[in-house]
Amino acid sequence: MTTENTPTSSTEAIKHTPMMQQYLALKADHPDKLLFYRMGDFYELFYGDAEKAARLMDITLTARGQSAGQPIPMAGIPYHAAEQYLAKLVKLGESVAICEQVGDPATSKGPVERKVMRVVTPGTLTDAALLDDKKDNLLLAVLPLKGKLGLAWLSLASGRFSLLETRIDHLLSELERLRPAEILMPEDLDISLLQQTGAPTKRLPVWHFDEKAAHRQLCKHFGTQDLAGYGAEELTLSVGAAGALLQYARSTQGSELPHVQGLNVETRGQYVELDAATRRNLELTETIRGEPAPTLASIMDSCVTSMGSRLLRHWLHHPLRDRQKLAHRHLAIEALIDSGKLTSVRQQLKSIVDIERIVSRIALRSARPRDLSGLRDSLRGLTSLTPLLDGIDAPLIAELARHLQPPADVLALLVAAILPEPATLIRDGGVINQGYSPDLDELRNIQNNCDEFLLALEARERERTGIATLKVEYNRVHGFYIEVSKAQSDNVPDDYRRRQTLKNAERYITPELKTFEDKALSAQDRSLALEKQLYEAVLDALQPHLANLQLLAQAVAGLDVLASFAERADALGWRKPEFVEDHIIQIEEGRHPVVEAQVDHFISNGTSLSLLRKLLLITGPNMGGKSTYMRQTALIVLMAHVGAFVPATSTRLGPIDRIFTRIGASDDLAGGRSTFMVEMTETANILHNATEHSLVLMDEVGRGTSTFDGLALAYAIVRQLVDKNRSYTLFATHYFELTRLAQDYPQIANVHLDAVEHKDTVVFLHALKDGPASQSYGLAVAQLAGVPGSVIRVARRHLQQLEAMSIGAGGPQADMFAMQALEDLPEPAAPASEALRYLDDIQPDELSPRQALELLYELKKKREADLDE
Repeated sequence: MTTENTPTSSTEAIKHTPMMQQYLALKADHPDKLLFYRMGDFYELFYGDAEKAARLMDITLTARGQSAGQPIPMAGIPYHAAEQYLAKLVKLGESVAICEQVGDPATSKGPVERKVMRVVTPGTLTDAALLDDKKDNLLLAVLPLKGKLGLAWLSLASGRFSLLETRIDHLLSELERLRPAEILMPEDLDISLLQQTGAPTKRLPVWHFDEKAAHRQLCKHFGTQDLAGYGAEELTLSVGAAGALLQYARSTQGSELPHVQGLNVETRGQYVELDAATRRNLELTETIRGEPAPTLASIMDSCVTSMGSRLLRHWLHHPLRDRQKLAHRHLAIEALIDSGKLTSVRQQLKSIVDIERIVSRIALRSARPRDLSGLRDSLRGLTSLTPLLDGIDAPLIAELARHLQPPADVLALLVAAILPEPATLIRDGGVINQGYSPDLDELRNIQNNCDEFLLALEARERERTGIATLKVEYNRVHGFYIEVSKAQSDNVPDDYRRRQTLKNAERYITPELKTFEDKALSAQDRSLALEKQLYEAVLDALQPHLANLQLLAQAVAGLDVLASFAERADALGWRKPEFVEDHIIQIEEGRHPVVEAQVDHFISNGTSLSLLRKLLLITGPNMGGKSTYMRQTALIVLMAHVGAFVPATSTRLGPIDRIFTRIGASDDLAGGRSTFMVEMTETANILHNATEHSLVLMDEVGRGTSTFDGLALAYAIVRQLVDKNRSYTLFATHYFELTRLAQDYPQIANVHLDAVEHKDTVVFLHALKDGPASQSYGLAVAQLAGVPGSVIRVARRHLQQLEAMSIGAGGPQADMFAMQALEDLPEPAAPASEALRYLDDIQPDELSPRQALELLYELKKKREADLDE
């Protein structure tokens, strides 16, 4: 694909000026990217790129002369401000090829040689200015085949490279978990689900995904004979995706990726699985509206480093099933709190910069001077942090402390080589430390002490020649010189060489002054060149230490997350959960961590589920807290499996393999699915995949269709969950008929969120009580929502009529359709009235809601007629 209005054919290019020919040749290699073409202090864009950039970046579109007889559309940005424009373009999903001048303008004949030095795409960012400090930026490659799916993803900014092979129907769930910034796919693949992420997609030639070629490429990159050591030897699809991803990432950086030093192979069984709907409904890292707060991450994240914040988000999306690892995390949190050193540890961590991303930039040779000074200062800070960890009795803390030891040779190199406060960019100089290079020190001394040298030379020459009026001076035309009046010119020494004759004076140069002149006039250029050379040498010297520095960065991030969990637990009254082998979820006085932070007084509630009590049927009014209660249970279980303390006074959990939620109403208009269709799709996923160790949350299932259909579906779903799935289930409903199921299934318990009605208003108590709710308070809630009073009064009169007509009424809002159990309905008694005979002929399943309402009115008339008789 080429940018519109850009000449592409060789015939067209020949008609253009040499510079435009150069531009068009470079553009032809990157047709689907915006080309930033360096010209002096600007990056210029031409033709279709210029028109597109002017529109996207809100910059001025101009024209540059003519080429091939036509004006050339042009737009440009200052090179020093390129980052802010790149950030905007990348956010819009665009990719940019950065073309720099690599030739010497002084020796070039024709246009200066230029070359694309790197390509910036949404998934391959490493510049600090383009990245979100608290989010991983992932490049994902997908390769499906015959129902299976190979995934490979890379965080170029950290070097983490991961693989997973799974079923293709798990794709949406994985996309929701990973949230990639860019997706790579074979050009012959058409998966509409990829579009739902909103991430830019890049189609690559199919041969890029060839498994054998990818296997050879990965082995060569990692320096191994095979991939068995990573557990990836049999993952043919994932290896194919990884090969395409590695090749693409290298091409964008224009270099190898030395900081990508291994493969992390994931298996679905190692984590508590969360499907896409669950991740959205529980609002782990963003709200359903896509906002960063209030979410579970925003409440739990008090990390003081950006590395810690990213790792915390990763843990939230990867809850562990390994109870030993979780126990170590819980013990570490407890030890940090009990040690009395938590505040001091967190204070020391504040001085640590983003080592993880700095190491990546060092590997890619794009690290800036202040990256290195920040790394140096952080390594110094670690020497004060590690002693604080001594005596904190927890195996995980001890393990992290071992990796937190700063590499002595790296610290020594950075202390010696980099100035305490270096310049922002190496091209400006002022980066390499005094004393690191004698040659550099001499050049700097020449620049800084030029006047002192000239005064000293002048004094020596006056003494040597006896000429008291001798002067040593400088001008831009003739350089340095010794000026002597003509009257004294016969007294100059033999080593003076005439440089210029004036009317009343002669100007001379000496070998010593000539040597100084050569040094002085070239000192700045030579100093900058030498400083750049020394800086590159420092980057070279750091390359062997990348792996150790990455381990150190991971240890800092891990300690920061554990310290954050400890701080949150201490500040918010969270308690350590307990894992048991029994099949139970036992939570006492549980609280929703996010909602609790938004309200003044949160009512805590417990949850008790076991083999004998597998499903809670939750009734109660809208706004009564059913959804909050259900979500808080799921979040407490999730937090426990992340390794954090939880907002409950006591929590005991048996084995949990998955968490499912079916909460809230939304449609998928782009996918052609109604709200009810989305609801049923999510329900089907639960019924097919939930096990006896799964936690299932279902809220108001069946409300998107007719009353009979919805009630029948809800009834059948409850039975399936109890009989077949046998999952731990919280099932909230307004179908009061379902509460009768507790009589037939001992594993089902009725509970409700309490509320009281006072006059025409309702007060929600938000307290969980045993037994079904007595009514739904729907009209009271509608009144609170601002529905006009006239509508409420009509609704209340009509409700009274419906209740009066209820067959077999047993309460204020009894069974509207006389569905005693939805199965084994007793045969009706012989018709005793016109109304009952009329009822016998009705087929409820064939009625629309409107027809059902009309029949109710008709029944009322016939019943009144019967009473009159």
